[in-house]
Amino acid sequence: MYLRTIHAESSIAYLHQLIRDNPLGIFTTAIKSASHPLLQTSHIPFVLDVPESPAVTDASAEPTHLGTLRGHMAKQNPQAKALMEALAAHHTTQNSSGALELPDEVLVLFNGPYHHYVTPKFYTETKPATGKVVPTWNYSAAQVYGKVRVFCDSKSDETGAYLQRQVEDLSREAETRIMGYEKPWAVADAPVNYVELLKKNIIGIEIRIERLQGKVKMSQEMGAGDREGVIQGFEALGGENGVGVAKTVRERAEWKEMKKKEREGVKEEEA
Repeated sequence: MYLRTIHAESSIAYLHQLIRDNPLGIFTTAIKSASHPLLQTSHIPFVLDVPESPAVTDASAEPTHLGTLRGHMAKQNPQAKALMEALAAHHTTQNSSGALELPDEVLVLFNGPYHHYVTPKFYTETKPATGKVVPTWNYSAAQVYGKVRVFCDSKSDETGAYLQRQVEDLSREAETRIMGYEKPWAVADAPVNYVELLKKNIIGIEIRIERLQGKVKMSQEMGAGDREGVIQGFEALGGENGVGVAKTVRERAEWKEMKKKEREGVKEEEA
């Protein structure tokens, strides 16, 4: 991910929230195979686990752990087949846990909720003054890197337990956080035999996050007059996305000013 300092988001708490609010990740692997493409990607909804630190009492404190992603995918997915093929080549015998780890790094991309093309017409300060403006695209995203453990042995008790926990947690997250249901649908509402049959046709994936990068590109690089033009332009555009982009541009402008004042305060103290 190309990260200009002004667009980089380093807050782990912010990025965790972005992932939880936008859990449909784009899971990418690069696995050498005679049967499958080197690069494969799938859209997978993930659950993010972050251990709580009992020593932290400040609610605004940054998490001490990057966390773990949990997901699942169909065994018939070519990417899942490539994963299982690679694991078979690296592990001649199944370990006692029923899970195998791929030695190569994987990538998951999470896109933020709002993004949009930005027309030069929104730059109401620079465009009439010099005309030196070009279009761009505003967006936000988080990138996760880590090693993936795969639960693919349907005869393993741990695989069965992992998949059961995964589908239950994912359903609960989606039904409550996304749908907002007070009485959510639960996996237990479906026949047990039906759920067990479906579990035999999926694999579980668990990614221990080793690196987490974030980017919020929302016109921070523009001057105050142009940013205000962008805000007004998207507010006039309307709709959930237009209003969302305008709100995020305003929030990022306020964040930029806050950071500027903090730097100036530090310089005054040092002087």
